[in-house]
Amino acid sequence: MTAPPETAEALRAQILEVYDGLSKRMKQVARYVLDQPDDLAFETLSLVSQRSGVQPSAVVRFAKSLGFSGANQMQRLIREDLLSRRVDLAYGERVRQFARARSAADDDAGILAEHADADTLALANLKEAISEETLNRAVDRLEQADTIYVAGARRSFPVASYLAYSFQQIGKKTVFIDGVGGFHAQAARTLTPDDLLLAVSYHAYAEETIACARIAAERGAPILAITDSAVSPLATLASEVLLVREAEVRNFRSLAVSLCLAQSLVIAYAFRVTARPPEEGKGG
Repeated sequence: MTAPPETAEALRAQILEVYDGLSKRMKQVARYVLDQPDDLAFETLSLVSQRSGVQPSAVVRFAKSLGFSGANQMQRLIREDLLSRRVDLAYGERVRQFARARSAADDDAGILAEHADADTLALANLKEAISEETLNRAVDRLEQADTIYVAGARRSFPVASYLAYSFQQIGKKTVFIDGVGGFHAQAARTLTPDDLLLAVSYHAYAEETIACARIAAERGAPILAITDSAVSPLATLASEVLLVREAEVRNFRSLAVSLCLAQSLVIAYAFRVTARPPEEGKGG
């Protein structure tokens, strides 16, 4: 048996390395470990298995495949990391408290309060979830691109349309791949290595957006992804990834965090271009 990872970061790297070769059930567990570390760290094995959609034995098998003696050892490693950083722990604990406090809110005002409070928690976490370095790299990509192509379908469409509209408004050459008439692939095939595909997609990932990302990768164009998992099909193709963790209330997922991030990207780009001497400008 291989030695288990000694840090949460090493655990994450190992999962990403082996993810493609895992079975469907093991991928479910891997995704849960990567995307919900606070739940994994502090909840019981039975609740973890329920939320990840697998049997408890599958969680144990997954842990053992990584070299742990069992699920408890893997949970302890993640718990110690969260305690040392306290960011995800604070968020996860507040979410659980919120869920318990709001579970009986059924009137109209209660529903509004429920969703507003959930979005408030998720937005507070956004500042900690995306580092300054990650955000700077994303804006660098936007600034360097000759043309920004924006793709996002289904649930992601409002975010993508806002990004396309906003970049066009501030003078950046932008193409919105809206998929009208089913021509998303044809539009993506005009990408060049000097352009950028800004793609937005969440579970269960829109195939139109993933297809655009595959075409962009084949054509050598960099991809900036806004998505919800490090192992999403969009993240595995992207040059830079911005991970968002939206609020979910009674199985209804919000877009508040994604729109806040989108607005921040647009404004950060606009400020940078405004501060840059005109002779150094490129592409808007």
